[in-house]
Amino acid sequence: MIKEWQLKQLREQYPEGTRVELIYMNDPYMGKLKPGCRGTVKLVDDAGTVHVRWDCGSGLGLVYGEDMYEKVVEK
Repeated sequence: MIKEWQLKQLREQYPEGTRVELIYMNDPYMGKLKPGCRGTVKLVDDAGTVHVRWDCGSGLGLVYGEDMYEKVVEK
């Protein structure tokens, strides 16, 4: 379970509109979502899941402590 301070930090790091790139996800339902896919953060819920609108059309969320992703700094 995510602690309150971790949730606060996650929400500060990934506010709505932040661009992210998927590095790794262990999910059998990934479908079109592959490492390297990019998307835009919609919200971080109370469980710490980062909900993303993926450019490839996927709606899978990123699970805190399980999935690997990074913030994209576009030039």
